[in-house]
Amino acid sequence: MHDRFRLLKIFATTAQCTSFRDAAFQLGTSPQTISRAVKELEDQLGELLFHRSTRQIQITQFGARFLQEANSPIAELEMLFEHSRPSRAELYAGRVGITAPHSVGRSHVLPLIEPLIREAPECLIDLRLEDEVTDTVGAQIDIGIRVGALRDNRFVARQAAQVPLMVVATPELVRQVGEPRLVADLIRKPVSGRVDRNSGRIWPWRFNGFTHAPPSPRFVSDDPETEFQAVLNGWVFGQIAAFLVIPYIREGLLVPVLRQFEPPPLPLYVYRPQRGPVPPRVRKVFDTLTESFADEERFPTRV
Repeated sequence: MHDRFRLLKIFATTAQCTSFRDAAFQLGTSPQTISRAVKELEDQLGELLFHRSTRQIQITQFGARFLQEANSPIAELEMLFEHSRPSRAELYAGRVGITAPHSVGRSHVLPLIEPLIREAPECLIDLRLEDEVTDTVGAQIDIGIRVGALRDNRFVARQAAQVPLMVVATPELVRQVGEPRLVADLIRKPVSGRVDRNSGRIWPWRFNGFTHAPPSPRFVSDDPETEFQAVLNGWVFGQIAAFLVIPYIREGLLVPVLRQFEPPPLPLYVYRPQRGPVPPRVRKVFDTLTESFADEERFPTRV
């Protein structure tokens, strides 16, 4: 069943042609589709619109009168749709709600979207930093970033990067207390602990095939960036996401240890909670973030 506007468009185009095949070529469809649409409109009107032969068509007197009456509403509807299309200046206008973990949001999402903000100043970026999974409906989230498993299969998601976890410390701390050679050596070293905000317990450190719960951490925090700052201060060893530590490793401010025990990297996803039509501004931000996270120079994941 074709909608009536579509039927009128097909009829008006066909009326300017000598055959259904010609009309099909003009509209980028098949002659069968044209024939069915004309037949459907004739059934609704109760009148014949075209005389047909195997080679050509000719509009009937009723069809000619109907075409005159149809041209005006067709033109008005086309003008309505034309006015509804955003201008180039308005293409990216509007809000884009983004959710990201604290550690990714401040240090990477802001730099990654800076060129977009300069290119499209009419686009409002609303960035919410949450380490827990955000209520995407309640917070009106258009795009999410998550490190780790993404269990909601309703999301449209792209894996943009893989994030290793690395145990690091300052060179001074390693010199003071010695380098751990085995995971068990961490028991005798000053280490950090990250608090799970939901349970209040310390997150275990992940290694290749097993986990290690720091029994007596020297420093604890529920904020990953605060934990990382404690590591940079030279207070503790910490297990930190690679994208945070790699720039400091390259400058010699941190050293990685226990590399042979590193776990498989965690996936980083850029996802959209909603399926269906995507406004240009949301697609622009989504593609920008996906491409940027995949760029090793902009989002380092390898030493």
